[in-house]
Amino acid sequence: MGDKITVLLVDDHAIARNGVRLMLGTATDISVEGEAGNAVEAMARVAERSFDVALVDIKMPGKNGLDLLKSLRSECPRMAVLVLSTYSEEIYAVRALKLGASGYLTKDAPTPTLIEAVRKAAAGGKHVSPALLEKLATLVGGGPSGDHEELSNRELEVFKLIAQGEPLVQIGEKLHLSPNTVTTYRSRILEKMGMSSNAELTRYALEHGLI
Repeated sequence: MGDKITVLLVDDHAIARNGVRLMLGTATDISVEGEAGNAVEAMARVAERSFDVALVDIKMPGKNGLDLLKSLRSECPRMAVLVLSTYSEEIYAVRALKLGASGYLTKDAPTPTLIEAVRKAAAGGKHVSPALLEKLATLVGGGPSGDHEELSNRELEVFKLIAQGEPLVQIGEKLHLSPNTVTTYRSRILEKMGMSSNAELTRYALEHGLI
């Protein structure tokens, strides 16, 4: 067998990184060669050496996983990036693939699935679940995408917090935005979603597993 597939783990929780490292450690052809707790550390790691595959969480302090994905694809186009997240495919998978991810897995994925996804990504392929493949086929076919797909990444963040019942002032503090900016985002979200109240946003989010 040739050289091992080298992997970079990017997650702000050390316990999560340890778990993934143990799972990948059961494969003799995969080696975790670097770890990072945030986007800044991740960019420092890839500047130090090359990796075949990066496994990136979405929810991290500072720059989130989707922003990091864009940076990694720009700086290291030959490195595959897999998104490994607690969020369901419904929320971020299509966005991640559009940004160049080689696949999207939820953190409850079994070990064989994770290993196969890393191998496929390293070989230049994409890991896509049957459910996600069906969703992608619908999008390509011009079918309904689900209204939240029309939102920008920042709008989706604001939408989820509104749907969870967070006051606009607290949303602003959490995302480092002024209250006026959050209000503008809310208006834009309601317009794009064709809705008129926070209650409608919450109902939609619950029905689609976004919160």
